[in-house]
Amino acid sequence: MLQSYEAIIENGQIKWLTDAPKVSKARVIVTILPDAVSQSSLRESARSESTRRVPASSIVGKGRTLGDLVSSIVEEQDWECLK
Repeated sequence: MLQSYEAIIENGQIKWLTDAPKVSKARVIVTILPDAVSQSSLRESARSESTRRVPASSIVGKGRTLGDLVSSIVEEQDWECLK
């Protein structure tokens, strides 16, 4: 499986922005990003992609609505006990 690692090349040296890969020798493909792309926006996009939640396929179609979507499923006289 392919792995991606974020790094900066500065004066011919690689500075890892994430944990460095644990390999002694590897074939790599380097993509040079334009300077206009800020490092903070790269980190934000990586963070939002990695935290996106996807439900398991085993729960598809098993959800139920227990009450009206507009009114409460708890009776109004029971509201006091919920405080």
